[in-house]
Amino acid sequence: MPSFGERLADTFLTRGHLCLGIDPHSFLLEEWGLPDTAEGAREFSLRAVEAAAGTVGIVKPQVAFFERHGSAGYAALERVLAEARAAGLLVIADAKRGDLGSSVAAYGEAWLTPGSPLEADAMTVSAYQGVGSLRSVIARASANDKGVFILAATSNPEASETQTALRDRGELAGWTVAASIVSEVDLLNPDTDRLGSVGVVIGATVDAVDYGITADRLLSTPILAPGFGEQGATLTDAPELYGEVAPNIIASVSRGALRAGAGGLRDALRAQRDELAEALAR
Repeated sequence: MPSFGERLADTFLTRGHLCLGIDPHSFLLEEWGLPDTAEGAREFSLRAVEAAAGTVGIVKPQVAFFERHGSAGYAALERVLAEARAAGLLVIADAKRGDLGSSVAAYGEAWLTPGSPLEADAMTVSAYQGVGSLRSVIARASANDKGVFILAATSNPEASETQTALRDRGELAGWTVAASIVSEVDLLNPDTDRLGSVGVVIGATVDAVDYGITADRLLSTPILAPGFGEQGATLTDAPELYGEVAPNIIASVSRGALRAGAGGLRDALRAQRDELAEALAR
């Protein structure tokens, strides 16, 4: 089976770089005429999957919006993950899990094991305990041809003080926290001729220069790029925002597309996909 990085590269070529974030917010459920329940979240998300299939190549269900409905929410999420993968979409579980030892290993087992009820093609993880703490998750992803996206420079303004802080010890002393994560991930993707399977999250609303992040450390690294749409970044600015590594981005849109409703979502995604493709082709 091709690696996650290889499948992602193929998706970029055939269906573009746009990713639909499936976020069943309570206000969106209301706008779509659905109840704010696990059943509503399931119906909302399945309609989103239907619109995405054949239009874009990647979806990113936000786990928290299902988790808030308890066990019924997880049952809904299991159905959504399975339907999305069956439709040929690459599925990134936006779980943002992080821990150490057997605990973080169990997270990897849940989301990155073939046949698991929560099986996805990739998951987001947090390296607050250090990139090394994710070793078992990364190893499981590699063994199962899955992907991992490690938070590096996120789009929320509250994170900047921590993520731009300078390390004062070790081989990466003097580097920002964000840049050191990017550098460690770079070492996990040694083949510069193709995309690796370990990616980073770099928000479209942050200035990479302020975070000490340089393109030479991202040449073979997939970049999950939230922040487009209602958070302020525009798809036409993607080449300027990410420079020479813009061809590596997964541009995530959610509310800005989902507000189009079930009937208008496919057209909204098609327009945004084409807008991004035109910008990246310049």
